[in-house]
Amino acid sequence: QLQLVQSGGGLVQPGGSLRLSCVASGFTLDYFAIGWFRQAPGKEREGVSCINTSSSPTYYGDSLKGRFTISRDSAKNTVYLEINSLKPEDTAVYYCAATPRSLGTVCYEHLDPYDYWGQGTQVTVSS
Repeated sequence: QLQLVQSGGGLVQPGGSLRLSCVASGFTLDYFAIGWFRQAPGKEREGVSCINTSSSPTYYGDSLKGRFTISRDSAKNTVYLEINSLKPEDTAVYYCAATPRSLGTVCYEHLDPYDYWGQGTQVTVSS
């Protein structure tokens, strides 16, 4: 069974940090681009970041640059999203997703190209 399993969410105070993990089970991530998305209450799911098979990162939104870091560890078949200087507006359910299109060399900001999705993990930023 092909699946992505997420971990690492939780309740964090403003200014804190978190590292989200996305582990693939049943397949290797070596030929997939991995995207991170988030969905805040009452809002549509939006792209946060993506990393392709060359480990080239993309970040969607000026407010994310410098605070979000995406990385991948092929040996652990895992992609990480580290978030620093967390703000209340970062509160959302975060999802990872995998796409094999273009053999994982291309990142996509929108949801349609992604075939496999993690279960989602809640990140709440509050004092």
